[in-house]
Amino acid sequence: MTTFTLEVLRTGGEPQTLVTTPHRLYNLGSATVDPDAAVAHQREVADVGVRIAFDVPAPRIYPMSVTSVTTDDRIGVHSATTSGEVELVLVVHEGEVHLGVGSDHTDRVLEKHSIIWAKQYCPSVLGRKVWRWNDIAPHWEDLVLECTVDGELYQRVNASVFLSPDRIVEILTERVGELPSSYLVYCGTYTSVDNTIRYGRDWAGSLRDPRTGEVLDVVYETVDLLAEISDGYRVPLVPGGS
Repeated sequence: MTTFTLEVLRTGGEPQTLVTTPHRLYNLGSATVDPDAAVAHQREVADVGVRIAFDVPAPRIYPMSVTSVTTDDRIGVHSATTSGEVELVLVVHEGEVHLGVGSDHTDRVLEKHSIIWAKQYCPSVLGRKVWRWNDIAPHWEDLVLECTVDGELYQRVNASVFLSPDRIVEILTERVGELPSSYLVYCGTYTSVDNTIRYGRDWAGSLRDPRTGEVLDVVYETVDLLAEISDGYRVPLVPGGS
């Protein structure tokens, strides 16, 4: 089992420590309040060859093992065509909902063959700080998500374009056969500022409360592991390929 030690921020109070062992990871797609708001992101992933199962009702649920989640600030990949994105993350511990931020890093070539395999392969990075949902819920409309890649703005959107944590928990309760008491939810993402999937090395995502100035963040670097192997000795990613 994978255990995470996180810091729970409390406005006007000392941070508290949350030690949690989630039993499952649920990665959501198209989890916006307005279904049309997800179209731009669907188009940008379609531009790199990714096919979405539109016959499955949104938000689409991709169940995964928690072993693919990390709080590390460096992750290994195997190509230059991987990309991250900023997402709301629900950390549900013994039924209590906490709100955090993360990046669902994805290999876009593998994603052409299977979205769920691509998500399971690449680490999903989790920020180390969270808020209690009950504390932050009154200010849900104020929260802002932002992402940069290699220092350049990649995404910026109000968190409230997404379904609220309460609604997401309701949907999971309806659609998952036996929902565990402790689990993680990556709540989907929004289109980039220029509607184009980008690749890069340095990724930074944040969830900001302008009312208090508090920020949750996730910052990490990708390392192309194959690039470390000398020419002529690299095993091809695809049989018969280079």
